[in-house]
Amino acid sequence: MSVDAPARPTSAPPPRLRQGRAFRAGPVSGRLHWRQVVVPVAGFAVLVLAAALSMGRGDFPIGVGDVLRTLVGLGEGPQPFIILELRAPRVVVGALVGLALGVAGALFQTFARNPLASPDTLGITMGASVGAVAAIVLSGSSSTGAILGGLGVPLAALLGALVTGVLLFALTWRAGVDGYRLVLIGIALWSAGTALTDWLLTNAEIYDAASAYVWITGSLNARTWENALPLGVAVAVLLPLTLAAGRVLAVLQFGDDTARGLGVRVAGAQAAVVLLAVFLVAFAVSAAGPITFVALVVPQIAVRLTGGSRPPLLASGILGALLVVTADLITRTALPQALPVGILTAVFGAPYLLWLLVRGRRRATL
Repeated sequence: MSVDAPARPTSAPPPRLRQGRAFRAGPVSGRLHWRQVVVPVAGFAVLVLAAALSMGRGDFPIGVGDVLRTLVGLGEGPQPFIILELRAPRVVVGALVGLALGVAGALFQTFARNPLASPDTLGITMGASVGAVAAIVLSGSSSTGAILGGLGVPLAALLGALVTGVLLFALTWRAGVDGYRLVLIGIALWSAGTALTDWLLTNAEIYDAASAYVWITGSLNARTWENALPLGVAVAVLLPLTLAAGRVLAVLQFGDDTARGLGVRVAGAQAAVVLLAVFLVAFAVSAAGPITFVALVVPQIAVRLTGGSRPPLLASGILGALLVVTADLITRTALPQALPVGILTAVFGAPYLLWLLVRGRRRATL
Protein backbone atom coordinates (compact mmCIF):
# COMPACT_ATOMS: atom_id res chain seq x y z
CA MET A 1 0.00 0.00 0.00
CA SER A 2 1.31 3.39 -0.91
CA VAL A 3 0.46 6.75 0.52
CA ASP A 4 0.43 9.71 -1.79
CA ALA A 5 2.56 12.62 -0.62
CA PRO A 6 0.77 15.92 -0.21
CA ALA A 7 0.96 18.14 -3.21
CA ARG A 8 3.60 20.88 -3.04
CA PRO A 9 2.91 24.34 -4.28
CA THR A 10 4.73 25.17 -7.46
CA SER A 11 6.11 28.39 -5.97
CA ALA A 12 6.41 29.81 -2.49
CA PRO A 13 4.51 32.99 -1.73
CA PRO A 14 6.69 36.08 -1.74
CA PRO A 15 7.71 37.39 1.67
CA ARG A 16 5.76 40.29 3.07
CA LEU A 17 7.76 43.48 3.17
CA ARG A 18 7.04 46.40 5.42
CA GLN A 19 6.28 48.93 2.74
CA GLY A 20 5.15 51.75 5.00
CA ARG A 21 2.90 54.58 3.92
CA ALA A 22 3.69 56.63 0.83
CA PHE A 23 4.00 60.39 1.22
CA ARG A 24 4.78 63.37 -0.99
CA ALA A 25 5.79 66.89 0.02
CA GLY A 26 6.49 68.96 -3.05
CA PRO A 27 9.37 67.41 -4.97
CA VAL A 28 10.13 64.98 -2.11
CA SER A 29 8.39 61.63 -1.96
CA GLY A 30 8.97 58.28 -0.31
CA ARG A 31 7.58 55.69 2.10
CA LEU A 32 7.45 56.16 5.85
CA HIS A 33 6.94 53.36 8.38
CA TRP A 34 4.90 54.12 11.48
CA ARG A 35 7.81 53.43 13.83
CA GLN A 36 9.83 56.16 12.15
CA VAL A 37 7.16 58.60 13.32
CA VAL A 38 6.33 57.15 16.72
CA VAL A 39 9.92 56.92 17.97
CA PRO A 40 10.83 60.62 17.43
CA VAL A 41 7.48 61.81 18.81
CA ALA A 42 7.68 59.59 21.89
CA GLY A 43 11.35 60.48 22.37
CA PHE A 44 10.55 64.20 22.24
CA ALA A 45 7.76 63.81 24.80
CA VAL A 46 10.08 61.96 27.20
CA LEU A 47 12.76 64.58 26.54
CA VAL A 48 10.40 67.39 27.61
CA LEU A 49 9.56 65.54 30.82
CA ALA A 50 13.21 64.77 31.57
CA ALA A 51 14.15 68.42 30.94
CA ALA A 52 11.37 69.65 33.23
CA LEU A 53 12.42 67.19 35.94
CA SER A 54 16.04 68.32 35.62
CA MET A 55 15.10 72.00 35.87
CA GLY A 56 13.15 71.25 39.04
CA ARG A 57 16.02 69.56 40.86
CA GLY A 58 18.33 71.63 43.03
CA ASP A 59 18.64 73.38 46.38
CA PHE A 60 15.21 74.92 45.75
CA PRO A 61 13.04 72.01 44.49
CA ILE A 62 10.29 72.83 42.02
CA GLY A 63 7.60 70.42 40.83
CA VAL A 64 7.38 69.33 37.20
CA GLY A 65 4.01 71.02 36.81
CA ASP A 66 5.36 74.33 38.08
CA VAL A 67 8.34 74.04 35.74
CA LEU A 68 6.09 73.49 32.73
CA ARG A 69 3.89 76.42 33.74
CA THR A 70 6.95 78.63 34.09
CA LEU A 71 8.19 77.62 30.64
CA VAL A 72 4.92 78.85 29.10
CA GLY A 73 5.02 82.13 31.04
CA LEU A 74 2.81 81.29 34.03
CA GLY A 75 5.48 81.03 36.71
CA GLU A 76 5.10 82.73 40.09
CA GLY A 77 7.49 84.25 42.61
CA PRO A 78 11.16 83.33 42.22
CA GLN A 79 10.43 80.38 39.94
CA PRO A 80 10.96 82.19 36.59
CA PHE A 81 14.38 83.46 37.65
CA ILE A 82 15.52 80.11 39.07
CA ILE A 83 14.32 78.08 36.10
CA LEU A 84 14.92 80.39 33.16
CA GLU A 85 18.16 82.03 34.27
CA LEU A 86 19.90 79.46 36.47
CA ARG A 87 18.79 75.99 35.38
CA ALA A 88 17.40 76.17 31.84
CA PRO A 89 20.73 77.06 30.13
CA ARG A 90 22.35 73.87 31.41
CA VAL A 91 19.47 71.69 30.19
CA VAL A 92 19.23 73.50 26.84
CA VAL A 93 22.96 73.14 26.20
CA GLY A 94 22.78 69.45 27.09
CA ALA A 95 19.83 68.87 24.76
CA LEU A 96 21.46 70.74 21.87
CA VAL A 97 24.77 68.94 22.37
CA GLY A 98 23.05 65.54 22.40
CA LEU A 99 21.02 66.49 19.32
CA ALA A 100 24.11 67.57 17.37
CA LEU A 101 26.15 64.51 18.40
CA GLY A 102 23.33 62.09 17.64
CA VAL A 103 22.78 63.47 14.14
CA ALA A 104 26.53 63.62 13.45
CA GLY A 105 26.94 60.01 14.56
CA ALA A 106 24.12 58.91 12.25
CA LEU A 107 25.77 60.76 9.37
CA PHE A 108 29.18 59.16 9.94
CA GLN A 109 27.85 55.63 10.48
CA THR A 110 25.59 55.72 7.43
CA PHE A 111 28.25 57.22 5.21
CA ALA A 112 31.02 54.86 6.34
CA ARG A 113 28.60 51.87 6.55
CA ASN A 114 30.30 51.06 9.85
CA PRO A 115 28.73 51.20 13.35
CA LEU A 116 32.15 52.07 14.80
CA ALA A 117 32.36 55.35 12.89
CA SER A 118 31.72 58.26 15.24
CA PRO A 119 33.38 61.60 16.10
CA ASP A 120 35.10 59.87 19.02
CA THR A 121 36.80 57.16 16.98
CA LEU A 122 37.49 59.51 14.04
CA GLY A 123 39.51 61.93 16.18
CA ILE A 124 37.29 65.02 15.85
CA THR A 125 36.45 65.27 19.55
CA MET A 126 40.10 64.68 20.36
CA GLY A 127 41.05 67.54 18.04
CA ALA A 128 38.70 69.78 20.01
CA SER A 129 40.38 68.61 23.20
CA VAL A 130 43.78 69.57 21.82
CA GLY A 131 42.55 73.08 21.05
CA ALA A 132 40.91 73.54 24.45
CA VAL A 133 43.83 72.12 26.44
CA ALA A 134 46.28 74.28 24.49
CA ALA A 135 44.20 77.37 25.26
CA ILE A 136 44.18 76.51 28.98
CA VAL A 137 47.77 75.36 29.35
CA LEU A 138 49.71 77.57 26.94
CA SER A 139 47.96 80.91 27.46
CA GLY A 140 50.63 83.43 28.37
CA SER A 141 53.55 81.03 27.85
CA SER A 142 53.97 81.52 24.09
CA SER A 143 52.66 83.63 21.25
CA THR A 144 50.53 80.76 19.93
CA GLY A 145 49.21 80.07 23.40
CA ALA A 146 48.40 83.75 23.87
CA ILE A 147 46.37 83.70 20.65
CA LEU A 148 44.48 80.59 21.76
CA GLY A 149 43.97 82.03 25.21
CA GLY A 150 42.58 85.19 23.66
CA LEU A 151 40.07 83.14 21.68
CA GLY A 152 38.84 81.42 24.80
CA VAL A 153 38.35 77.72 25.47
CA PRO A 154 35.12 77.26 23.44
CA LEU A 155 36.49 78.96 20.32
CA ALA A 156 39.82 77.14 20.66
CA ALA A 157 37.95 73.83 20.90
CA LEU A 158 35.86 74.77 17.87
CA LEU A 159 39.03 75.59 15.94
CA GLY A 160 40.69 72.32 16.96
CA ALA A 161 37.69 70.26 15.88
CA LEU A 162 37.40 72.05 12.54
CA VAL A 163 41.12 71.66 11.80
CA THR A 164 40.95 67.95 12.60
CA GLY A 165 37.86 67.56 10.43
CA VAL A 166 39.55 69.29 7.51
CA LEU A 167 42.60 67.06 7.94
CA LEU A 168 40.38 63.99 8.06
CA PHE A 169 38.61 65.03 4.89
CA ALA A 170 41.80 66.00 3.04
CA LEU A 171 43.71 62.83 3.93
CA THR A 172 40.74 60.62 3.09
CA TRP A 173 39.90 62.24 -0.22
CA ARG A 174 40.89 60.22 -3.30
CA ALA A 175 38.42 61.31 -5.99
CA GLY A 176 35.85 60.69 -3.28
CA VAL A 177 35.75 59.56 0.34
CA ASP A 178 35.96 55.85 1.13
CA GLY A 179 34.32 54.83 4.41
CA TYR A 180 36.96 52.25 5.29
CA ARG A 181 39.80 54.72 4.71
CA LEU A 182 37.87 57.34 6.68
CA VAL A 183 37.83 55.15 9.79
CA LEU A 184 41.52 54.20 9.52
CA ILE A 185 42.71 57.78 9.10
CA GLY A 186 40.35 58.91 11.85
CA ILE A 187 41.89 56.43 14.28
CA ALA A 188 45.36 57.72 13.36
CA LEU A 189 44.26 61.32 14.00
CA TRP A 190 42.74 60.26 17.31
CA SER A 191 46.04 58.68 18.35
CA ALA A 192 48.01 61.79 17.37
CA GLY A 193 45.56 64.04 19.23
CA THR A 194 45.74 61.85 22.34
CA ALA A 195 49.53 62.00 22.35
CA LEU A 196 49.54 65.79 21.90
CA THR A 197 46.97 66.27 24.68
CA ASP A 198 48.98 64.08 27.06
CA TRP A 199 52.13 66.07 26.25
CA LEU A 200 50.38 69.37 26.97
CA LEU A 201 49.02 68.09 30.29
CA THR A 202 52.39 66.65 31.31
CA ASN A 203 54.09 70.03 30.88
CA ALA A 204 51.28 72.08 32.40
CA GLU A 205 51.10 73.68 35.82
CA ILE A 206 49.06 71.63 38.29
CA TYR A 207 46.16 74.11 38.40
CA ASP A 208 45.99 74.40 34.60
CA ALA A 209 46.12 70.61 34.24
CA ALA A 210 43.25 70.18 36.72
CA SER A 211 41.14 72.73 34.84
CA ALA A 212 41.92 71.04 31.52
CA TYR A 213 41.00 67.61 32.88
CA VAL A 214 37.58 68.88 33.95
CA TRP A 215 36.93 70.22 30.46
CA ILE A 216 38.05 67.14 28.51
CA THR A 217 35.74 64.85 30.50
CA GLY A 218 32.71 66.72 29.12
CA SER A 219 30.62 68.74 31.55
CA LEU A 220 27.48 70.90 31.60
CA ASN A 221 28.39 72.62 34.84
CA ALA A 222 28.02 76.43 34.93
CA ARG A 223 26.66 76.64 31.40
CA THR A 224 24.87 79.89 30.56
CA TRP A 225 22.86 81.33 27.69
CA GLU A 226 26.16 82.57 26.24
CA ASN A 227 27.09 78.92 25.67
CA ALA A 228 23.64 77.96 24.39
CA LEU A 229 23.17 80.78 21.87
CA PRO A 230 26.00 79.97 19.39
CA LEU A 231 25.19 76.26 19.55
CA GLY A 232 21.49 76.94 19.04
CA VAL A 233 22.17 79.09 15.97
CA ALA A 234 24.51 76.44 14.54
CA VAL A 235 21.97 73.66 15.05
CA ALA A 236 19.17 75.79 13.57
CA VAL A 237 21.25 76.26 10.42
CA LEU A 238 22.88 72.83 10.11
CA LEU A 239 19.98 70.55 11.07
CA PRO A 240 17.68 71.51 8.16
CA LEU A 241 20.59 71.12 5.75
CA THR A 242 21.33 67.69 7.21
CA LEU A 243 17.72 66.53 6.97
CA ALA A 244 17.58 67.80 3.38
CA ALA A 245 20.63 65.66 2.59
CA GLY A 246 18.95 62.55 4.02
CA ARG A 247 17.76 61.29 0.63
CA VAL A 248 21.23 61.56 -0.89
CA LEU A 249 22.69 59.89 2.19
CA ALA A 250 20.31 56.97 1.76
CA VAL A 251 21.65 56.45 -1.77
CA LEU A 252 25.31 56.78 -0.74
CA GLN A 253 25.04 53.85 1.66
CA PHE A 254 24.63 51.47 -1.31
CA GLY A 255 28.04 52.35 -2.75
CA ASP A 256 29.53 54.85 -5.18
CA ASP A 257 28.63 52.96 -8.36
CA THR A 258 24.98 52.64 -7.40
CA ALA A 259 24.83 56.29 -6.41
CA ARG A 260 26.30 57.39 -9.74
CA GLY A 261 23.83 55.18 -11.56
CA LEU A 262 20.99 56.96 -9.76
CA GLY A 263 22.30 60.37 -10.82
CA VAL A 264 24.01 61.46 -7.59
CA ARG A 265 27.20 63.52 -7.83
CA VAL A 266 29.14 61.33 -5.45
CA ALA A 267 32.13 63.58 -4.75
CA GLY A 268 30.06 66.63 -3.89
CA ALA A 269 27.55 64.63 -1.85
CA GLN A 270 30.30 62.95 0.16
CA ALA A 271 31.98 66.27 0.86
CA ALA A 272 28.70 67.80 2.02
CA VAL A 273 27.88 64.90 4.36
CA VAL A 274 31.33 64.85 6.00
CA LEU A 275 31.49 68.64 6.43
CA LEU A 276 27.99 68.82 7.92
CA ALA A 277 28.91 66.14 10.47
CA VAL A 278 32.19 67.86 11.32
CA PHE A 279 30.54 71.23 11.90
CA LEU A 280 27.85 69.69 14.12
CA VAL A 281 30.48 67.98 16.27
CA ALA A 282 32.70 71.06 16.40
CA PHE A 283 29.96 73.31 17.77
CA ALA A 284 28.73 70.65 20.21
CA VAL A 285 32.18 70.00 21.65
CA SER A 286 32.98 73.70 21.90
CA ALA A 287 29.89 74.20 24.09
CA ALA A 288 30.28 71.34 26.58
CA GLY A 289 33.52 69.50 25.96
CA PRO A 290 33.89 66.03 24.44
CA ILE A 291 30.87 64.12 25.81
CA THR A 292 31.98 60.75 24.52
CA PHE A 293 30.11 57.75 23.12
CA VAL A 294 26.83 59.61 22.53
CA ALA A 295 27.43 59.74 18.77
CA LEU A 296 28.50 56.08 18.82
CA VAL A 297 25.65 54.53 20.81
CA VAL A 298 22.58 56.61 19.96
CA PRO A 299 22.38 55.95 16.17
CA GLN A 300 22.44 52.19 16.75
CA ILE A 301 19.71 52.44 19.36
CA ALA A 302 17.65 54.57 16.97
CA VAL A 303 17.99 52.16 14.05
CA ARG A 304 16.84 49.26 16.22
CA LEU A 305 13.85 51.16 17.59
CA THR A 306 12.71 52.39 14.18
CA GLY A 307 13.42 49.10 12.39
CA GLY A 308 15.07 50.76 9.41
CA SER A 309 18.14 49.88 7.38
CA ARG A 310 20.23 52.86 8.48
CA PRO A 311 20.39 55.21 11.49
CA PRO A 312 17.55 57.75 11.18
CA LEU A 313 18.74 61.33 11.50
CA LEU A 314 15.87 62.91 13.42
CA ALA A 315 15.34 60.00 15.81
CA SER A 316 19.10 59.84 16.48
CA GLY A 317 19.17 63.54 17.32
CA ILE A 318 16.20 63.38 19.70
CA LEU A 319 17.49 60.25 21.44
CA GLY A 320 20.92 61.87 21.74
CA ALA A 321 19.37 64.89 23.45
CA LEU A 322 17.42 62.59 25.75
CA LEU A 323 20.55 60.61 26.65
CA VAL A 324 22.61 63.69 27.58
CA VAL A 325 19.82 65.37 29.57
CA THR A 326 19.00 62.15 31.44
CA ALA A 327 22.66 61.37 32.14
CA ASP A 328 23.17 64.89 33.52
CA LEU A 329 20.09 64.48 35.73
CA ILE A 330 21.41 61.18 37.08
CA THR A 331 24.85 62.61 37.85
CA ARG A 332 23.29 65.45 39.85
CA THR A 333 20.58 63.57 41.74
CA ALA A 334 21.17 59.81 41.89
CA LEU A 335 24.90 59.68 42.63
CA PRO A 336 26.56 60.44 45.98
CA GLN A 337 28.70 63.11 44.30
CA ALA A 338 27.96 65.19 41.21
CA LEU A 339 30.14 64.11 38.27
CA PRO A 340 30.69 65.50 34.77
CA VAL A 341 28.11 64.08 32.39
CA GLY A 342 30.85 62.75 30.11
CA ILE A 343 31.90 60.24 32.76
CA LEU A 344 28.46 58.64 32.87
CA THR A 345 28.12 58.45 29.08
CA ALA A 346 31.55 56.82 28.93
CA VAL A 347 30.51 54.25 31.55
CA PHE A 348 27.56 53.24 29.37
CA GLY A 349 29.32 53.62 26.03
CA ALA A 350 32.59 51.77 26.64
CA PRO A 351 30.95 48.34 27.16
CA TYR A 352 28.87 48.92 24.04
CA LEU A 353 32.03 49.64 22.03
CA LEU A 354 33.59 46.41 23.31
CA TRP A 355 30.42 44.52 22.33
CA LEU A 356 30.59 45.95 18.81
CA LEU A 357 34.22 44.89 18.48
CA VAL A 358 33.54 41.37 19.76
CA ARG A 359 30.50 40.97 17.50
CA GLY A 360 32.47 42.17 14.48
CA ARG A 361 35.26 39.70 15.22
CA ARG A 362 32.83 36.81 15.57
CA ARG A 363 31.22 37.64 12.23
CA ALA A 364 34.63 37.81 10.59
CA THR A 365 35.55 34.33 11.82
CA LEU A 366 32.29 32.65 10.72
